[in-house]
Amino acid sequence: MVRAGDTSALNFVWQTSMANAESKSSAILLGDATSSCWSCGTMRTVHFCHACGKVQPPVPVDYFTFFGFPRKLDLDTSALEKEFYALSRRLHPDVYARAGDQERAWSLEQSSMLNDAYRTLKDPIRRTGYLLRLEGVELEEQSKRATEKARATGELKKQVVPPDLLEEVFEVNTHLEELRMQKKLGEDDPALLEEIGKAKLSLEQKYDALFNELKSEWKKWDHALDSGTDEDRRQVRDRMVDVLNRRNYVRNLVRDVNEAMES
Repeated sequence: MVRAGDTSALNFVWQTSMANAESKSSAILLGDATSSCWSCGTMRTVHFCHACGKVQPPVPVDYFTFFGFPRKLDLDTSALEKEFYALSRRLHPDVYARAGDQERAWSLEQSSMLNDAYRTLKDPIRRTGYLLRLEGVELEEQSKRATEKARATGELKKQVVPPDLLEEVFEVNTHLEELRMQKKLGEDDPALLEEIGKAKLSLEQKYDALFNELKSEWKKWDHALDSGTDEDRRQVRDRMVDVLNRRNYVRNLVRDVNEAMES
């Protein structure tokens, strides 16, 4: 029986009841990364001890595992959102305002990782890029290294034009050079602006189409993850890299068109 004023007992009862209502992501054990609860010695779960409800030290897991999801790309974002808010209520630092320093620090770490994981997985492009990084493909890092090298050497950053865009890119760049030259001379050619506007619309349509192409690869990846071979997954991974590279190139080209038309 809990006596009035016995705050430690009340806290234990509250934490235990919250643990029983814990979301599914917190109930997934992490194999070798799982250890006993630091507080009561019971086998812990990802974020909390299922016995005493104490927050646990963060373990090095990927964002999918943090939420209790497999490494699949066709993600149920409504389920992701539900898990996020359930864990947010449990991990918020205010919940541990009267806890010990160690537990408060763990709460902050877990809460920070929760926010990072949610921001990454809810965005389809960031989710794809993150999965590719888990698979050993560092698209952003490759781009950063190329940019840093270009700045250090003074050379232009080299970009490989996707073969299927080669003719269109050449035409757009030619129009943009003409537009820049006309602006320097103070001239205006409505016909040229119309051609550039049409090219921009075509590029934006390709940009949207590439996203749909990427989504089709998600299903193939998820299927390969369930029943495919390593080679199947490698092929899907390489196709996703190709789609993202083409999509990024088109995005940058649209940006260049916008800047040229607005300047």
